[in-house]
Amino acid sequence: MENNSFGKLYLIPTTLGDNEPLEVLPISIKRTIENINFFIVENEKTARRFIKKISSKKSQSDLHLEALNKFTEPEMIPTFLQPCLDGKDVGVISEAGCPGIADPGADVVRIAHEKNIKVVPLVGPSSILLALMASGLNGQNFAFNGYLPIESGERRGALKRLEKLSRDSNQSQLFIETPYRNDKLFAELCKTLNPATKVCVACDLTLPTELIATKTVKEWSKETIDLHKRPTIFILQG
Repeated sequence: MENNSFGKLYLIPTTLGDNEPLEVLPISIKRTIENINFFIVENEKTARRFIKKISSKKSQSDLHLEALNKFTEPEMIPTFLQPCLDGKDVGVISEAGCPGIADPGADVVRIAHEKNIKVVPLVGPSSILLALMASGLNGQNFAFNGYLPIESGERRGALKRLEKLSRDSNQSQLFIETPYRNDKLFAELCKTLNPATKVCVACDLTLPTELIATKTVKEWSKETIDLHKRPTIFILQG
């Protein structure tokens, strides 16, 4: 059971791009940040900028930030929750979107549960769910697959497997790519998948340059589209 003497672990969503936080985030995010001084973040510089943008009067010198990313030693992660054990609330801030979803924040959340610390997820934008909502593809049965293999042959094989799984299970398959490799992945989609397979491309979600479109592979093959360095969710359904 959760220990009421402990502080809580708040999962704090951020914006998906450089827009005004309160255009896409509820006021509860602002109130939570104003009441917390201990944060676990992916990148200290961008986290401080986000906190300052959403609460300009909050003292930056009072902030205690711990970095949780691919360089973090696993044995250090439990120590980030010491303030919770001392009765203070801690916030987890992702680089974009919701902590714990395609994000290293899941590691600290798992440990919080093991220590009986109450975990509080706050409402905010998830590029995965926004893309699925707007795709017109199956939102009742879907899977997020993260990044596909980098090597071209392995990636084509992965695309064919996902297409077959989607067709056999009537399951939407979501995946992402490093933004500067988006165009190459899109070209391989058009060359590899069945012409009748539907593909949704959802990029720059919540931003003024947002693009969301669902077409067959045959239709996409006739399109010219620039996805270079634009955060994108791909969804296919065979």
